[in-house]
Amino acid sequence: MTSVSGAGFQSAAKDQSRGTFDPMGAVNKGPAAALAEKSENSPEDKAKDMEKTVHRLIEASAECLYVKDTRGALEKAKEAGKAERNLCKFRESKNLTDQINLELTYAICFNLANAYYHNKMYDDALRTYNLVVKNKAYPQSGRLRVNMGNIYYEQKKFPMAIKMYRMALDQIPATGKELRFRIFRNIGNSFIKMGQFQDAVESMETVMAGSPDMQTAFNLLLCYYARGDREKMRRHFSKMMTIGVPGMTDEDEEKLSSNNLEHFDAVSERQDALREELQTRLELHQERLLTSARLTAPLVEDTEERWVEGYRWVMDQLRQDHEAVASKLEIDVAMTYMKKRQFDEALEVLKAFERKDQALRAVAASNLSFIYFLEGEYEQAEREADVAMRSDRYNAKALVNKGNCLFVAGNYHGARDMYLEAVGVEADCVEAIYNLGLTNIRLNALDQAHHAFDKLHTVLPSLPEAIFQLGSIYERGGTVNDLEQAAKTYEMLLSKAPGDPNLCSRLGLVYEKLEDDSTACHWHTEAHRHSPTNLNVISWLGVWYVKREMYEQAIDYFNKASNVQPGEVKWQLMVTSCYRRLGDYNKALELYLEIHEKHPENIEALQYLEALCRDLGRPHDEYSRKLEKLRRSQPQMQQQTMQGGMTKQQQQAPAQRGKLRVDRPDRNPQPAQEQKEPEQPVNGPGGRDQLHEQARSPMAAPQARAGAQARPVQVDRPKPDDDDDFGDTDVGNLLV
Repeated sequence: MTSVSGAGFQSAAKDQSRGTFDPMGAVNKGPAAALAEKSENSPEDKAKDMEKTVHRLIEASAECLYVKDTRGALEKAKEAGKAERNLCKFRESKNLTDQINLELTYAICFNLANAYYHNKMYDDALRTYNLVVKNKAYPQSGRLRVNMGNIYYEQKKFPMAIKMYRMALDQIPATGKELRFRIFRNIGNSFIKMGQFQDAVESMETVMAGSPDMQTAFNLLLCYYARGDREKMRRHFSKMMTIGVPGMTDEDEEKLSSNNLEHFDAVSERQDALREELQTRLELHQERLLTSARLTAPLVEDTEERWVEGYRWVMDQLRQDHEAVASKLEIDVAMTYMKKRQFDEALEVLKAFERKDQALRAVAASNLSFIYFLEGEYEQAEREADVAMRSDRYNAKALVNKGNCLFVAGNYHGARDMYLEAVGVEADCVEAIYNLGLTNIRLNALDQAHHAFDKLHTVLPSLPEAIFQLGSIYERGGTVNDLEQAAKTYEMLLSKAPGDPNLCSRLGLVYEKLEDDSTACHWHTEAHRHSPTNLNVISWLGVWYVKREMYEQAIDYFNKASNVQPGEVKWQLMVTSCYRRLGDYNKALELYLEIHEKHPENIEALQYLEALCRDLGRPHDEYSRKLEKLRRSQPQMQQQTMQGGMTKQQQQAPAQRGKLRVDRPDRNPQPAQEQKEPEQPVNGPGGRDQLHEQARSPMAAPQARAGAQARPVQVDRPKPDDDDDFGDTDVGNLLV
């Protein structure tokens, strides 16, 4: 066979000596010769190795910038610059100047300037950029003036930034349209920062005419809004409807808008980074569009009364291609109705969402639940909260609404569970945290309530409600340490709400429990200075001066109380009692006569009037007859008074007719128990909680008494206790 002879195959019968396959004849050859030693590297090879080192340092610097290690990037950039200078010196010493790489030098300078910029070393970055742009060997260095303009922009040197941008425009050819439009946008942003909206409009309109994008369109709308140009805003908003999302097709937008992103990721069993990027762009696009709609809608019509028509026009524009944005704007219409206290119209708008998308229905149901709660329809509010929770269990607002309904129903444990779940869904949900603290107070879990309000104070340090509740919790503790901490907390709150009279009064009560009467008097005086008509504070101060036998000051305060509440005879009787203690019986008699003329059926005035006339040697028979007549007309009350007991009405209304200064153990305020709508925080330390507390406090001012009251003069009465306000029987009983 000759077909394989060329490959070295032969018949075994012809040549038995060849037993191995050796077509190249390598069997009879000896071992390979030793490798020759490499000669010493030439200058060109050394230069190439040094250049590779420079490249590695540049790449290392770029990698450090990518991982946000700006300090390491700057160090590597400096090392690269030093290595590049050594390379140039080496080539010059070896007469290899023709091999000097200018592009490498350009890259070194640019990387160093960029590293300076990311390290906020703007002056060094500008100096490095200037070295490059002024070098005629770099024909494309003019683009770096954009970077210089960005540095001036961050330094708020907007005129210099505009100058750099315009110099960059002069050096960029007309073929670089996209880059030129980006520079125009930067120029427009600089003019906006300077407040020169007309110049900004010119730059933005140039961009919109050539390469429109949503961010530029949004900035241009803001310029129109700042100038108050309604007509241009309306036309420009219509043009914004035609701007699409960059890199997104109609099919992609349909898939993403239908909330199928998770489905696609599950099918592919991997994270689709491209789809996530498109989703982010779509959300940003819709956010800008929604904000533009909110700015445009109120200004479409000339009058504010026609704001609904403006919203309708904007929603008609959005419904063509942006149904989701139009639905969100419709919720804004409902919120505007609520702000204007037009709840029926708001309910009508929100109920229309029952037939729309599930996510929008959940938002509408949350708002409906809130409206029903405000109107006191708690069952309907709870039903709407359940609808919102079924649509989205992770809706913190829906959970708060559900908890509020349970709170009003008295199911505090269920309400606490809802608030805790809301905090788990949204850790900074301040409504849930505040209501959780109130619920724990109702459950007498003061430690957990303190933890909730302390967390709220951490999230919102300037929120006065949280500080007030912390102080009230300390005050409920009752120990000396707790009361001292309560005083510190209230004083800290006063720095945020200076001059709050109820808070000053609260501080006075705390110091009274601490038996620091002078400080308590100081804070009550401050409360009276900021609120001169507060009867609780006036009566406290009057009693305080009486106990210290400073009757002139006490008379002044009781007269003020009488002016505030002229129909209440009690204050006038207190004034006369002070005059009797001063020994001015004639003045006391004169005042008793005035009281008797205004209140002829008042037994106390007749009793003292009879006694003073007898002591002063004046006729008193007339008053004795009147007193006896009043006693006979009220036999039952007379009998109860003779026994030294309180009347049934007095027992049922201790808050109105109790002592002005009660025992310290009985004055533990409970501000949270008066919170009837937990979803609405109190209006501050002078808000509803404190006013309600004072209304039911033992120090509350008495209501006007219409009927006559019997109290004979010569009746043996029990000895007054140490906390009796005036310390004697006659005036002390006036406080009953």
